[in-house]
Amino acid sequence: MSRLILAARRLLDAVLPPRCVVCGEPGDAPDALCAACFTRLPWNHTPCGVCALPLCDDSGPCRCTRRRHAVIDRVLAPLRYEFPVTSLVPRLKFHGDLAAGRALTQLLDLALRDEPRPDALVPVPLHSRRLASRGYDQALELARPLARALDIPLRTDLLRRTRDTRPQTELRARSRRRNLQDAFRAVGVVPGHVALLDDVMTTGNTLNECAVALREAGADRVEAWVVARASA
Repeated sequence: MSRLILAARRLLDAVLPPRCVVCGEPGDAPDALCAACFTRLPWNHTPCGVCALPLCDDSGPCRCTRRRHAVIDRVLAPLRYEFPVTSLVPRLKFHGDLAAGRALTQLLDLALRDEPRPDALVPVPLHSRRLASRGYDQALELARPLARALDIPLRTDLLRRTRDTRPQTELRARSRRRNLQDAFRAVGVVPGHVALLDDVMTTGNTLNECAVALREAGADRVEAWVVARASA
């Protein structure tokens, strides 16, 4: 998407009357959900305390508890990747729908405002080639307003994507980790407590590779903050 089209979307978002970003009905505030759609949100009420995988109350321990040497200390995912999140995320990620992105940021703010603050909020970066093609970085579009709302330093300088990898959705599960190997590099002095921000966590391979790079550069606690957790 060109920067001109993106700018036009921003202008339309500013002048149009408030409507629910899910159903399109008149709303009370810009870039928000109406009351009916808000009540239907798929909140992740029973997540695994480590990886945030949605669990049933009687499902027992998550399989992640059997892993050792995890590089991510905790995943915070306030929503399950179900409708309408499955509509809002692609609208932001692939269609430049910034109103959908702002609605998702508001939900993150609501869910995370009482969490301990990390030293830095680091959005998962796009490769420069994909950024030039798309015209915007969806993780940064989520991170910028969230950092302001929660008063956390936004650090886009700490992590670089060094390879333009294939989209993870095109690959089988066993190929996803290999696709991302050595795809990220930390830059400069990394603070002790870092929160990575991305839109959705499925297998967690992207976030894990980012966390490895940050830990090798000095981070002693890495969390992953995502809008939603999919059932991997």
